[in-house]
Amino acid sequence: MIIGGGPNRIGQGIEFDYCCVHAAYALNDMGVKTIMYNCNPETVSTDYDTSDILYFEPIDFEHVRNVVEKENPDGIIVHFGGQTPLKLAKKLTVMGAKIIGTTARVIDMAEDREKFSKFITENNIKQPNNATATSEEEAIEKAKEIGYPVLVRPSYVLGGRAMRIVYNESELRTYMNEAVSVSHNSPVLIDQFLDRAIEVDVDAICDGKDVYIGGIMQHIEEAGIHSGDSACSLPSVSLSDAILAKIEAQTQQIALNLGVVGLMNIQYAIYQDDVYMIEVNPRASRTVPFVSKATGMPMAKIATRVMFQGNLREALKFYDKFDVLREENGILKPKKFDHVAVKEAVFPFNKLQGADLILGPEMKSTGEVMGISKNFPASFAKSQIASANVLPKSGSVFISLVDIDKSFAKQIGEKFVQLGFKVVATGGTHKALQDAGVEAEFVYKISEGRPNIEDKLKNGDIALVINTSDAKSSKDDAKKIRQAVLRFKIPYFTTVAAAAAATESIEYIQDKSALEPRALQDYLN
Repeated sequence: MIIGGGPNRIGQGIEFDYCCVHAAYALNDMGVKTIMYNCNPETVSTDYDTSDILYFEPIDFEHVRNVVEKENPDGIIVHFGGQTPLKLAKKLTVMGAKIIGTTARVIDMAEDREKFSKFITENNIKQPNNATATSEEEAIEKAKEIGYPVLVRPSYVLGGRAMRIVYNESELRTYMNEAVSVSHNSPVLIDQFLDRAIEVDVDAICDGKDVYIGGIMQHIEEAGIHSGDSACSLPSVSLSDAILAKIEAQTQQIALNLGVVGLMNIQYAIYQDDVYMIEVNPRASRTVPFVSKATGMPMAKIATRVMFQGNLREALKFYDKFDVLREENGILKPKKFDHVAVKEAVFPFNKLQGADLILGPEMKSTGEVMGISKNFPASFAKSQIASANVLPKSGSVFISLVDIDKSFAKQIGEKFVQLGFKVVATGGTHKALQDAGVEAEFVYKISEGRPNIEDKLKNGDIALVINTSDAKSSKDDAKKIRQAVLRFKIPYFTTVAAAAAATESIEYIQDKSALEPRALQDYLN
């Protein structure tokens, strides 16, 4: 029996349904009868021919228990539908149902902050300083010990719901008053925020003896942007061999010592040239379809066979994948490809009136696309085309940087000038550009007079917008500018790191007559 993720919503969508469907296909390959339990009419998992039996019911314990008692399945998969079915693992185990793959005990250890911190400490793995709090005063005390800024979030939520970076005590007090309603009396998690760290996602499969690392994805946006909203590159574009080897070793260590059987996702932060473990999810992640397509390895199918039969190498043999594998230091991984795949998030901002396109720890995207080619700049450019954020080759670029990003004004501004763009900026950023010796045109903010930046956007004078922000600037002119960008459908980036990636891609497409279209299979064969 496979329990799905329920209705599509921000934070939990079609990527998890992909895993559930592939689980049904894998079990069918083994001649095993499948029961799909889900309540989403818009997905493939609830198609009549995906599984042998379909239950279209709410995903709560009472309804699931009734079906389990009626069908008495040989095993239940809770790991492929995101956080929703994962929460049922403990109660299902208590009632005597068999969870196949990673057990409820292991899931609870990974989800429980105190138990997991103890596990990480025992395994000598670095993680950001962290604490839990159940009251406002306790949170204030713990945040002082850790040191601001801190990342705060309720426990047991998906998609970074109500997650925020707070920079001082007053912001934390405001947050704690809001967080109680979201956390449902569960502790609030407080983490040291590693500013400007590079975030990394790893998807792996373990059978208790062997570990297969499907992909190490380097995020383009820095830590602090939710992983579901970040663009990412597979393979990584700038991580050293030493850092990659350390990530692989720690992933193997965590998978084997935690007791994972099946899929696992780990998020790391590379900070001051060292590896910090941020989070471990003993389940399928939303990057599984991307990794599977980029490497040609059907990870959800392989993980399902591992969960049902318990042997990773046998599962790989069944899908005839040993010819595209290599083994180093006891770790199985794909052979090195000569292509680069870039995942980009797709956002619903144009369909949601009043939406603000600025990104943060709370997830906002509703889907993802992939660009693939022989190099990173071309792949990034393709990913932007696919996400309807097409990069211009020339014109004027409007740059507006929040104070903490103004140190990057010279780097970004100079690069656009070298590429032949005219740089336009409002007061603070214009001064930062001038002080850095970058030629730029001054333009009024919306509240300062006419003609202003909104007029330029409306008249089609701006080809690209770079607009970074933080929580403090979300209520002023910056938000109005971002809404104008959406209204007039102008390509944009909201982080310094994404802007830097865009300049690489623009330089590439300026030199080439066209991006080469090729079938996905051409890169994998």
